[in-house]
Amino acid sequence: MVSRRTLLIGGGAAVAALGGFGAWAWPKLVPPEAPVGFDLTADELARARAFLETHPAIDSHAHPGRTFVRGATGLDWKLWLYQQFGTFEDRVVSDMVEGQIAAASFSGVADFPVLNLSGEGLVSTRAFAPGEAWTYYKAQMANLKALAERGLVYTVLVPADVDAARAAKKPGAIFAVEGGDFVEDDPGRIAEAAADGVRMITLVHYLAGGLIGDIMTAPPVNGGLTGLGREVVAEMNRARIMLDLSHATEKTAFDALAVTKQPAVATHTHLNSLGVGHPRFISDELAEAIAATGGYIGAWPAGIGIKSLDGFIDRIGQLVDKVGVDHVAIGSDMDANYKPVFETYRKTPLIVGALLKRGVAEADVAKIIGGNFLRVFEQTLAAPSA
Repeated sequence: MVSRRTLLIGGGAAVAALGGFGAWAWPKLVPPEAPVGFDLTADELARARAFLETHPAIDSHAHPGRTFVRGATGLDWKLWLYQQFGTFEDRVVSDMVEGQIAAASFSGVADFPVLNLSGEGLVSTRAFAPGEAWTYYKAQMANLKALAERGLVYTVLVPADVDAARAAKKPGAIFAVEGGDFVEDDPGRIAEAAADGVRMITLVHYLAGGLIGDIMTAPPVNGGLTGLGREVVAEMNRARIMLDLSHATEKTAFDALAVTKQPAVATHTHLNSLGVGHPRFISDELAEAIAATGGYIGAWPAGIGIKSLDGFIDRIGQLVDKVGVDHVAIGSDMDANYKPVFETYRKTPLIVGALLKRGVAEADVAKIIGGNFLRVFEQTLAAPSA
């Protein structure tokens, strides 16, 4: 386990020891503090903190402390180096408490062993060996469950557990998996994931040419959602697991929307129509189609076209303007984001304060920071299982 102090002191020694490799890796491990870009008065900040006492803030996509790196084998050299700095869940949980985060997605990364860093994101460098993806999934779930077993977080299995976590004075951990590749060729494993406590799955991630469907950041090879992918979506509906379409091509996403009978979401993305196009952003049409299912778009604080927290507040407003306030949430991608402008949970009250200062109604702020996630969570669990 790596504390913030270890990262800043011991990590600095590691950087020196690793020379150029360490200098390359260090900014990716501990992103620089992003400018805020606005000021709040003491009264405005106090109002935001009081608001968070009664309105739960929930991060719908995150990797707090990078638990997913622990135990991974067969890594390419850049991610092997990334792994050597370890995990830091204790520090991030402390940040969550200070920032008044009620709960967050604690997401595994299904395809981490076959990835490598490249440009503004990740690329797959090899295929999985038979059984490798499932074995790694089970190891990740054991690591995530261990966080709750040692009392660091409170496992959230149903929406009421968010209030229970607050009463226990612990952040709630909503188990998720980024990438459905762990099922390999067996969609029945979705039910096993539900039994493990997984409550959300991002259908695809960075594995190019995977068995489920095409990804945004590589040339399509499947023509959209595959037959197996359709079975996976149907099994997610049966198991009442939330469907996240982040990273899916438009064709894959629309194919999945044609299958699902439950709300769909895109937990961490933005719109391609606003002057900053990017492969990880989506069209207005897809955003509106996701909203039409009752789902939401998660505002993503990646440093793509923005350089400050104020820019992220703008992004939230842009999403509200496009799909409506009932269909916007927060998806920070904490601890695995590209040039994040929301790089620590300690800044959560600043987000709330900025929204309130801009005149956003309290009821609408409550929806954006956690209410819309809870609504989709409740609807998914209450939906018919077949």
